[in-house]
Amino acid sequence: MEIKKMMDAFLRMCKENGLKVTPQRTAIYKILLESDEHPCAKVVFGKAKKIFPHISMDTVNQTLLTLNEMGAAFIVEGTGDVRRFDANLQKHQHFRCLKCNKIIDFDHKSFDSICIPKDLANRFKVVRTTVYLEGICNSCLPKN
Repeated sequence: MEIKKMMDAFLRMCKENGLKVTPQRTAIYKILLESDEHPCAKVVFGKAKKIFPHISMDTVNQTLLTLNEMGAAFIVEGTGDVRRFDANLQKHQHFRCLKCNKIIDFDHKSFDSICIPKDLANRFKVVRTTVYLEGICNSCLPKN
């Protein structure tokens, strides 16, 4: 989805959640949208600081967590490292390189409709399923 449409959806989500649309919140969301790195708060903070020199790390952290809570972004689970964030809400999966920690989006349609075991489906309301693979990316593989 193009960035303008995503920004418009973000503005609507803020209003629906009773949140002010501040320049800082908007910039942090846009930084996340424009990134394909699944950045951590520290990376987002570095980019936001170039726009708002007096922004605090706490503001960035709280904004990223708020984006996750309101459904505008989500935390990429399973990295075993600092929280990484993703604003791509389209169905997709993640591959993380165990050497360089890069997280790469990929799309495998059969993973989009993983069957939930009946015993879980009867006991829980599953709101999202994700597939997260780990291995070594092509850049980190030894060259022969």
